[in-house]
Amino acid sequence: MPTRRPDGDDAYDPDDYENGRFSKFADGLRRRRRALLLGGLALVVVLVALGAWLSINAFDAKSSLEQARQDAQQAKEALLQGKTDEALQFADAAQSHAKQASDATHSVPWSIAAAVPWLGSPFDTGRQISDVVLGLAADVLQPAARVGLAIAPDQLFSNGRVDVQTLRDEESQLTEISGAAIRLNADAASIPDPRYVSVLGDARSQLQKQTAEVAGILENTALAARLAPAMMGADGPRTYFMGFQTNAEARGTGGLLGGFGILRFNDGTPTVDTLASNRELIGSYAPIDLGAEYAKMYGYTNPTTDFRNSNLSSHFPYAAQIWKAMWEKDTGITVDGAIVLDPVALSYMLGAVGSITLPDGEEVTKDNVVELTESTAYARYPDDQIARKKYLQDIAGEVVKKMTGKIESPRALLDALGRAVSERRIAIWSANPAEQQLLEQTPLAHAIPQDAAPYAEVVINNLGGNKLDYYLRREIEYVADGCEGDTRMSTVTVRLKNDLPADANIPDYILGTAGLLPELPLNLPKGTMVTSVRLLATSGAKLVSSLANGERAPAITGTERGHPSFEVQVIIPPGQSGELTFRLSEPTSPGEARVPVQPLVDTVTPVVSVPQCSG
Repeated sequence: MPTRRPDGDDAYDPDDYENGRFSKFADGLRRRRRALLLGGLALVVVLVALGAWLSINAFDAKSSLEQARQDAQQAKEALLQGKTDEALQFADAAQSHAKQASDATHSVPWSIAAAVPWLGSPFDTGRQISDVVLGLAADVLQPAARVGLAIAPDQLFSNGRVDVQTLRDEESQLTEISGAAIRLNADAASIPDPRYVSVLGDARSQLQKQTAEVAGILENTALAARLAPAMMGADGPRTYFMGFQTNAEARGTGGLLGGFGILRFNDGTPTVDTLASNRELIGSYAPIDLGAEYAKMYGYTNPTTDFRNSNLSSHFPYAAQIWKAMWEKDTGITVDGAIVLDPVALSYMLGAVGSITLPDGEEVTKDNVVELTESTAYARYPDDQIARKKYLQDIAGEVVKKMTGKIESPRALLDALGRAVSERRIAIWSANPAEQQLLEQTPLAHAIPQDAAPYAEVVINNLGGNKLDYYLRREIEYVADGCEGDTRMSTVTVRLKNDLPADANIPDYILGTAGLLPELPLNLPKGTMVTSVRLLATSGAKLVSSLANGERAPAITGTERGHPSFEVQVIIPPGQSGELTFRLSEPTSPGEARVPVQPLVDTVTPVVSVPQCSG
């Protein structure tokens, strides 16, 4: 019977084997199998080679990236310390290691691995990390170190004068470097999650923090280079009202205006005259209108006619404008702005420039200036305000003289000023609108921001007219729910303690309640704090409840610069504590939560647990 042939023909002839037809066919099959086997082996060899190459690249990239980030961090720290030679060395090393990492992460096997969906995510992340580190070293840290040679404190400040022209000459370069840092910060923020590789995730987080810090420092440095020359008299003399706050009696900007002077700059050289106590402002008034909102919030306290209430608001530009107008009304002299600082800031400055000696031989140091000005002076002159104010004026005068003379270590002074600024103990306002707009981009402005980001500012005002806030201790906590939904619940907790010693021999002037209206039916023990606690919350927030020591307490509501205001007045006897809780429903706003701390005698680090939501 016919049989089908292997090649598909119906006829099958056994002689075909003899003729070699099927032998040739079998040889072909064997050759194809051999080729496939060899091709598979070659593929395995290639994959093994790629894997080995990728492993070597990964090891090189990891080592180089770690070293580059360490070098970059050391370069940043050296820049902040004014060690520009060291900063340049570390920046060069960071650039070299970052280039090695970049070469490794742009290799052929790395590119192939990065292209694999999902599994390639860590490789893509590693490549982007290396690109940002390389840019940070080459485009930011190296040029910043070179500019730093020109604007180092020892170069800029000598013989009591700031070299404002050099600072102005370097401004364009600093602005360019700052722009590069801002762009790299944005690139770092957009680096994707490496998914399953935790080491890369940690590296990404550390780099994002690092680039944000560098971008912030350089942005402020560029702004300073843009602002300082003109404000220090590069284009003609400048004059400023300089206030000294006594934060033993709390006010919104820090403390009661205790004294003042007139600070002048001419081509970078500072001088101070007209040092006076606040008695010189009794009866002064400021013929200005700060708007209906301000009048509604503070008008009942007569802030423009009573200097004691001129800075109840924490928005420093309000107080600065009032002081400027008062001085101009009293003297006919127009100032170009206002500056304010407190005794804690003075202590940092004395730590940098050295102690001072008063005419009677008393030494004032960084360790005793706060106690002398905010406590001892009141005990030493309990019934003689004129003598006390002269004593405080003498201290201020000697500090100013020391500050405007020859400075042995400009770097140390700059560090002291930086610390005071970071704690909001120095504020500056310019009457020039363009300069003020730039100032409000820095921590110096102490301006209440007009935006929607999460916000919680606790403002203390002393209602008793005493000096008990020298003994006030604060804790502040701001927590909020997650980012789901248009609104979320948040809580701001304020803990206050009256730390007045039980056995202290303190005059009534410090302990009394002279600031309270006589008709108020209050019978309080001496040393009792009577305090206004006001919360400025996130724009659009609504108060759900306010509690004092767990019990409902009425809150006075208002609005300031777009932020809802909730005020509770509390009484805290000596040695006791109190807790205020504000429960809020606030918009789920994008941005990082801000909790500015009022500069009082104590130093507060607020606890903030607020998720940062995206737009």
